[in-house]
Amino acid sequence: MSEGRNDKRSSRAWELAGKQHGIVARRQLLALGFNAREIEHRGTRGRLHPVMPGPEPPKTELPAPRLERAVNEADKLDLIDPETLRCALDGYIGEPGVKALRELLDKRTFRLSDSDLEILFRPIAAAAGLPPPLTKQMVNSFEVDFFWPDLGLVVETDGLRYHRTPSTQSRDARRDRAHVLAGMIPLRFTHYEIRYERSRVRQELTQAANSLSAQH
Repeated sequence: MSEGRNDKRSSRAWELAGKQHGIVARRQLLALGFNAREIEHRGTRGRLHPVMPGPEPPKTELPAPRLERAVNEADKLDLIDPETLRCALDGYIGEPGVKALRELLDKRTFRLSDSDLEILFRPIAAAAGLPPPLTKQMVNSFEVDFFWPDLGLVVETDGLRYHRTPSTQSRDARRDRAHVLAGMIPLRFTHYEIRYERSRVRQELTQAANSLSAQH
């Protein structure tokens, strides 16, 4: 945070404490823009002195499935932008619920460059028993990320778990249908899955390869 903002928050905190006989509640500091880590740091340095414990902070963390449903619904209604929200959370480290929300959004907003994506994906495909794929090929009038023409296997990769715009969703649906109608298997993996969930990606590639090999 900028020095100017720190000075402004501190001035407001001192002003508030002066009106309350030198006492300010933790919730009031949070409302002024201090986060939990900053409040704890000031207590450790002796700039804040606890007088009496306040009420237990509310338990704002939802179970992971409910949290994901809430984020998805807000995303679909254009109430949030996942990338912007994820960046904003860095300023609220230590606040209730932030850790779980960051972990969820990291899965949605994680993105690899094309070169890094290919470097990471090729060994996974090899471990699944697949030959080297063709990349950035036109297949059924769509450019695909990875393609095995002898097997009829197409793999697409997404930077986000869910696409945000109806037009993009519609295009992806048409793309997948075109591959299926051509007798191929289209698979989709997120960049996060390829980077952090390689074992599951390998297993699903192996299943697809075995299924297609049996058909040829």
